[in-house]
Amino acid sequence: MPHITVCVCTYHRLRLLTRLLIALGEQDTDNRFTYSIVVADNDSHQSAKPVVGAFAKGVPIRVIYTVEPRQNIALARNAAVMEATGDFVAFIDDDEWPGRDWLLQLFETCSRYNVDGTHGPVRPVFDQPPPQWLLRGRFFNKPEYQTACLIPWSEARTSNVLINRRVFAGTAHPFREEFGSGSEDTDFFRRMSERGYIFNWCNEAPVYETVPPARSNRRYLLKRALLRGQNSRRLVGWRGIAKSIIAVPAYLILLPFLLMRGQHHFMQYLIRLCDHTGRLLAFLSLRPMGDKYITG
Repeated sequence: MPHITVCVCTYHRLRLLTRLLIALGEQDTDNRFTYSIVVADNDSHQSAKPVVGAFAKGVPIRVIYTVEPRQNIALARNAAVMEATGDFVAFIDDDEWPGRDWLLQLFETCSRYNVDGTHGPVRPVFDQPPPQWLLRGRFFNKPEYQTACLIPWSEARTSNVLINRRVFAGTAHPFREEFGSGSEDTDFFRRMSERGYIFNWCNEAPVYETVPPARSNRRYLLKRALLRGQNSRRLVGWRGIAKSIIAVPAYLILLPFLLMRGQHHFMQYLIRLCDHTGRLLAFLSLRPMGDKYITG
């Protein structure tokens, strides 16, 4: 019977981690597979250890706790993969939670279409009602596709995915350390796609992402865009740089006019401006957001 290892990377979000672990412990396998859980704590103080230990005592599945003391999301993912023993490896973020049939839906879609991995939707749930401009702009909504649709690497993420173990074969460190502040998953799927691995979509396997008030504001969205642009420099060639050189002055000219169309239109293009600005600054060896990923 196939075995799935569910990998979770966590950093100081213990309440959310507890909720996720409870949901993972209740997964319906339909006797199609077995599964275990690996939690990689990206905190040198091992803050998640008591939470994981308490959970492990109350469930019949195997739970492994490991620590990556250097705050680097790529290294934390590598630490989780090193502990994974499954025929398949699933990834889910610590601020998300799945339904009971999450793993089953991913597994059935991946097996039915004989692909190397299957992604699912990530849908936002706000802790508090956000501003109307934020809802209208759908800034936390990620693209969704029809089940079985093939997914390009540019839309692939580790926030909800099941990957066949063969994808990791011959790769000691699948996630590159230089992407420690983010985009490590995009880089990973780009390289795996270049090797010929195929990934598809399962729209029946959603997970739900907590959006706290600390993220429901302009400051967070713009910081995230700058960081995303900064990290994307390593993913794009000269054409990407040329596109950003053209885009930055164009957006600067458009922004005053877009403000008259509403806050959500204005923010959509201001975020794009920050994306391109972050990329150009990184091209000039400037890293405005440093090397730490944004957790909230």
